[in-house]
Amino acid sequence: MKYPKSAKDLKRLKKKKALRAHLEGTAEVPRLVVFRSNRHVYAQVVNDHEHRVLFGSADLQAAVASQLKKESTKTDASVALGKTIAEMAKSKGIKKVVFDRNGFKYHGRVKALADSVRAEGLEC
Repeated sequence: MKYPKSAKDLKRLKKKKALRAHLEGTAEVPRLVVFRSNRHVYAQVVNDHEHRVLFGSADLQAAVASQLKKESTKTDASVALGKTIAEMAKSKGIKKVVFDRNGFKYHGRVKALADSVRAEGLEC
């Protein structure tokens, strides 16, 4: 593991560790992990029992970027990513996931992604 670059990163990693003690993804109910950087948002669906990433996407990928307009905000990109992840989950037969905010506060882009996933019919 890389060392955190700042006190803010260290604080997030401590929250992440505490959250992961309670969250677990299974084959029936995998874990939806969100990571946000300053510019982009990434999401993966993980089966922790098999230590396997089932699928993932980012706002950089063509499937998500095609839904965005030139003047779209980062929050709009999160909403589009949530729709894409929900569609991928439905195609794999997944109806329910455990949402892992990865130590980030539940607001802004993280909340927009979660709300978008729920709006597409995925229970989380």
